[in-house]
Amino acid sequence: MLIQFTEEQKMLRDMAREFTKNEIAPRDKWMDENGFDWELCKKIQAAGFMGANIPEQYGGGGGGIVDTTIIAQEFARGSASVATFMGGQWLASNLILENGTDEQRQQYLPLACSGKIFAFGLTEANAGSDAAGIKSLAVETKDGWVLNGSKEIGDYSGNYSQTNSGVADYYIILAMTDPDQGTSGISAFIVPKEAKGLAIGKFEEKMGVRGSATCELAFDNIKLPKEALLGVRGKGFKMAMQTLDIGRISASAVCAGISDHALQLAKAYANERKAFGKPIKAFQGVAFRFADMYAEIKAMELLAYDAATTKDAGLRCSQDAAAAKLFATERGIQICLQAQAVFGGNGMSKEYDIERLVRDIRVWSVMEGSTEILRMIVSGGVLASK
Repeated sequence: MLIQFTEEQKMLRDMAREFTKNEIAPRDKWMDENGFDWELCKKIQAAGFMGANIPEQYGGGGGGIVDTTIIAQEFARGSASVATFMGGQWLASNLILENGTDEQRQQYLPLACSGKIFAFGLTEANAGSDAAGIKSLAVETKDGWVLNGSKEIGDYSGNYSQTNSGVADYYIILAMTDPDQGTSGISAFIVPKEAKGLAIGKFEEKMGVRGSATCELAFDNIKLPKEALLGVRGKGFKMAMQTLDIGRISASAVCAGISDHALQLAKAYANERKAFGKPIKAFQGVAFRFADMYAEIKAMELLAYDAATTKDAGLRCSQDAAAAKLFATERGIQICLQAQAVFGGNGMSKEYDIERLVRDIRVWSVMEGSTEILRMIVSGGVLASK
């Protein structure tokens, strides 16, 4: 066994699995039809999962990337929407944890643990994969900053950007502070939902992960204090790219969870459905699908946890995180389609959960970096190495 969890991590996995079974899975269809579930969010916070990535000194669980990867995979077995929501929460709070001042950590991290929702705003209408092309502008004044612009799902790569928008209490917003400096002119800011001039648009009617909130954000002369600047001026883009490594590891775990859920649904159906006088699992044409699905899910898990372990060790993992996410989304789509095929025509009906999983996994091929962007990252690392 290549994945070696500590006893604490095994306990965390079991707790997340039980919570998913009892609280998350029963609500997934409702969220697909109705959107974000506030009551479930309260239960997630009460169970301690929202601050799982935050050190104990701030009221969190003190877990590392492997720990949040475990939770993401288990939650995704019950609901891709909930796993997506948690990924956005962890990504935004990690930006503060890794780049904030002592005062910012003291102010915001306990809030993330206590149930306040955080969101990350990077992409814009014409700046998706080309995230460096953002137009939102923050101008420094004697009293602080004035922010103008907007954030929405980008034209090619959604990332976790805007995930949790519309329900978040705090937003980490990337904006140009020195437009003539390119990516070195991008900075990050902490914007509270009460900020005057912040407008939240309608909830996006997404294809999948419909229980996670995604809205357009608009900024109209928002006045921010100097201490709203997160990290160093001009380092926002670098901070975001480093944090996206964590997001991609989480994304690969989510896809592994969705894929395993699809396999389990197909397995139950193959045991019950009969054709030609026997369960369809008895036919090789059906049974062989499960061999392929099982092997690919195991490979997805290994790539995800290898990248998570590398990140926890303090080592650079951009290439490994991109490879894990690339493989997980590409193969995850095929796994869900294979599982759907086991259901035959029933797999196209909303009465069967497999239909929802196919939509959920498809969204992840764009979120957190499209497959094309991920191939650029991986191939660039491979070809640059000696």
